Amino acid sequence: MSMVSQPDSRPEEPPDTATETAANGEPPVGRPTSDAPGPDAPDPDARHRLTALQGLAALSLDAMASVAYGPESIVLVLAAAGSYGLGFTLPVTLAIAALLAVLVASYRQVIAAFPNGGGSYAVARTHLGRRTALVAAASLILDYVLNVAVSVTAGVAALTSAFPALYDDRLWICLAVLVLITAINLRGIVESAKAFIVPTAVFIAAILTMVVVGLFRDAPASTVTADGHASVLAHNATAVGALLLLKAFASGCSALTGVEAVANAVPAFRAPAPKRAQRTEAALGVLLGVMLIGLSLLIGRFHLQPVEGVTVLAQLADASLGHNWAFYVVQFATMVLLALAANTSFGGLPVLMGLLARDNYLPHVFGLKADRQVHRHGVLALAAVAAALLVFSGGDVNTLVPLFAIGVFVGFTICQVGMVRHWRGERSPGWRAKAALNGFGALLTGVSAVIVTATKLTEGAWLIVVALPLLVLTFEAVHRAYARIAERLGLGRVPEPPCAAHSLVIVPVSHLSLLTSEALNAAVSLGNEVVAVTVTHHAPEDRPDAEALRRDWELWNPGVELLELPSPTRSIGRPIADYVRDLATRRPGTRVTVLIPEAEPAHVWQRLLQNQRGAVVAHAVRRNTDAAICRLRFRLEPAGRGGRR
Repeated sequence: MSMVSQPDSRPEEPPDTATETAANGEPPVGRPTSDAPGPDAPDPDARHRLTALQGLAALSLDAMASVAYGPESIVLVLAAAGSYGLGFTLPVTLAIAALLAVLVASYRQVIAAFPNGGGSYAVARTHLGRRTALVAAASLILDYVLNVAVSVTAGVAALTSAFPALYDDRLWICLAVLVLITAINLRGIVESAKAFIVPTAVFIAAILTMVVVGLFRDAPASTVTADGHASVLAHNATAVGALLLLKAFASGCSALTGVEAVANAVPAFRAPAPKRAQRTEAALGVLLGVMLIGLSLLIGRFHLQPVEGVTVLAQLADASLGHNWAFYVVQFATMVLLALAANTSFGGLPVLMGLLARDNYLPHVFGLKADRQVHRHGVLALAAVAAALLVFSGGDVNTLVPLFAIGVFVGFTICQVGMVRHWRGERSPGWRAKAALNGFGALLTGVSAVIVTATKLTEGAWLIVVALPLLVLTFEAVHRAYARIAERLGLGRVPEPPCAAHSLVIVPVSHLSLLTSEALNAAVSLGNEVVAVTVTHHAPEDRPDAEALRRDWELWNPGVELLELPSPTRSIGRPIADYVRDLATRRPGTRVTVLIPEAEPAHVWQRLLQNQRGAVVAHAVRRNTDAAICRLRFRLEPAGRGGRR
């Protein structure tokens, strides 16, 4: 056989003709081009794609909400060194902000270089090889799934802190929030963005107002929230070691989770998608950096000490705004945004899974889009796994937090290293400075990944260390399966010219009706030879029906033979499958088609009244033979209208 080019996407399906182009940007050879939209043609799906503002609401909630626990993570680590240690909160935060700037600049370059999305996976696949790309993809998937579980449980934890009576029902509340977010995302990412714009704006405004007001105060306006709570500050500690600073830096880097989400979901933006995504990434970086540094300044200004049972953000709101309605606005906005931060995963992970499906590392169903540009199967799979995690943890955020943020640092590091390779290969103007920036970022995120993993290994992080290679092995297994399918189908080779063969159509029947007549009409139109078959049983109660069918068939005399297939059991599908298999053995040159007539009810509820004979026969024939299966639908219209196919 001659060889032809093999598509990179679904081996058993044709490529997507709406988006396929040759490597040089020209349409595929032999494909009509007169109706193809030009580069300036409007996108018919534009209303289902994101603007820059909507992208900020849909894809940045994870990063935005991290200001609720990022500064607190730094303070809790530095508290081990007493008041002296807390003095390093601002320097550590500035280091994190510097890393944030590096990551934002890097991911803006990733967006421009890889406009089809995928983030660190796309970078690694191009510059670091297949196996490294799979590690990056696995780390992102784990991080996205954990982000959903952590965000929902953290938001519900804030709710149950305000209303302790709900504590025992926190798991059901978590699942209800997850169902709500999933339902919104099934309607499209634009719909989720519209729903979350207001909560995002309220949260950002509340935090920035708190920072600005607090910077003009010389002393805390209130300390009511911390009164009566035990301090976790260590006493008699006067030295801060490098290891403690590194641990504080690594813990605070949890505030950087979600920075990569925009780069992963570039195709979800309206044209020009890369520019809109870059603007969203820049806005995210500026807002997150300002909030982190502002909160750190307030911690130092008010000499805040962490206490048990009260978040650092709550203490800052109390000190800056006073214990009044403004304090509760900040708390409520934080609670809502923490719960909704799971939406970042719903915006980024389905797109990443779609790319993996196109590369044959996940089932191709994850690459399908609904009419609202929704990767529906990816959304549902993410929701299912997150729900399992919520049930496993019992809705307890402390069970999930030790597993969080490890995967994202692995992805950050791989992406930075890949971009260094990208600049070295491209050698565009200023490539050395860009490569140095990415190299420095890779060093910082790599060190953070090692420290976070080491410090949280015994707290449950070993599950991520085990899950990461298992997920990569799963990708490999799926890829090998698709390779075997491609080989079996002869994909990439020109097949022999089609030739006509004698066609035999088998029609299973159980009684005479318009359905039987329509089935035989279709069968004689499809095949050179038609045989009707009916399964008979030896039981005395079945004999009258079999004799009645035989007698009615002779009276009707349709010119088609009725063959009785005796069955010693009550099985319907197996006798027909055995007959088809016997025909294939006796007549190897004959193309056998089994045409199964089925009634299509006028109303959905009437499907409960059907006996499912057609499904049983189709399953048996498909499982045991190579015959073609044709299922003829006879639609039952409401009274007054005739049935039609």
